[in-house]
Amino acid sequence: MADSFRKAVIFYAPVEEPPPPAVVSFARDHGLEISHQSDGETVSQLLNRSFPACVLMDARTLADGAIELVRGLKSDPFTGIVPVGLLVPQEATELVAAALEAGADEVFASSLSERERRLRLDLMLRRADRDVSVHPTTRLPGTPQIERDLGERLDRGTPFAVCYADLDHFKEFNDRYGYNNGDRVIRMLSKILRDVVRGVASAGFVGHIGGDDFIFTLPLPYMEPCCEMILDLFDELAPYQYSEADRRAGYFLGKDRRGNIHRIPLMSLSIGVVTNQFQVFSHTAQVSAMASEMKTYAKTLPGSVYVVDRRKPEKEGPPLSQAPEPARAERGREPGLIE
Repeated sequence: MADSFRKAVIFYAPVEEPPPPAVVSFARDHGLEISHQSDGETVSQLLNRSFPACVLMDARTLADGAIELVRGLKSDPFTGIVPVGLLVPQEATELVAAALEAGADEVFASSLSERERRLRLDLMLRRADRDVSVHPTTRLPGTPQIERDLGERLDRGTPFAVCYADLDHFKEFNDRYGYNNGDRVIRMLSKILRDVVRGVASAGFVGHIGGDDFIFTLPLPYMEPCCEMILDLFDELAPYQYSEADRRAGYFLGKDRRGNIHRIPLMSLSIGVVTNQFQVFSHTAQVSAMASEMKTYAKTLPGSVYVVDRRKPEKEGPPLSQAPEPARAERGREPGLIE
C-alpha cells in the first residue's frame, strides 16, 4: 500500500466534499489516483508511510483543522517535502495568509477559473520537483535537504548525532543478483532507516545521498538505540535477499578485478557517527567530512557496526588507522568508540 501512494493525490475534505473538476482532471492527466480522506490523523499516517505526489485540502469548511494539519505536516522533516495545496473560499484573504504562513505550497481560491486552478496545480508539482531533490528509488530527501537539516541543527546548537550509513559488499550483491534486486535492497534499507528513526526520534531526519549511502540525523540521546535497532533489523532481513544456497553458506564465490576467486560475505551495514558532544562545528562541510571519515573506518571492521567519534579537540586522538579496536558487545556487535 505504501508504494501505491507514491502515485496518489491525497484529497482531504472533512465534510466528504468531492474534489473539484480541476483536481480530477489534474490527477487523471498525471496518472495519479485520488485518495479521498476525511480524517487529518489518517492523512498524517499515510504521509509517514510513503510520499504521495501531493496533498490537497478542502479548507472551504472547517478551515482551522486544515491549517493545523498543514502546519503539522510542514513542520515534520519526514512529511514536509510533500507539496500541499489548499482550496479556500472566495475573498478569504486572512485564510490565504494563514495557509501560507503554516507552510502551504499553494492556495486555490474559489474565484479562480478551473483552467487557472489546473495550471497552479501543475506549477505546484513542478516547483516541488525543482526545489526538493528526492531519490527516485527511495523518495527520501537528497543532498540539498541533508545540508539544510545539518545547517539548522548547527544553528540551534542542541546536541545531535549525524550518522552515515553504507552497505558492505553491496556491489558484489548487485553484480550477482542484478540491479532490480539491488534496488530492492536499497528500498529495504531506506524503509528500515525511516521507520526506526521516525519511530524512535520524531525530530530525526533521513536522507539518501545516492547509491547505498544514507545520512540520518537525530537528537543525541536517540543515537545509540536507533543505531542498534537499525543494525538488528538489517542483519535479520539481509540474508533473505539471497538465494537459499548462498544464505545457508553465508557467502558466495566471486571474482575480483584480477580474476581471482574468493568468498564474498553476505551484506552488512556500517554506520559512522559524528556528534557535537565534544566538537564545535562551524559549517556543514566539517560535519559531512568527519562523518564520511567515520563511515570509512567502520567499513574496516567486520560485520554490521556503528562507530562513534568521541575524540575531544583539546586531546588529539589517534589517527583512525591506529585507533584501538572497539570492545565486542555482549550481543556480538562491535559498536566502536574512538576515544
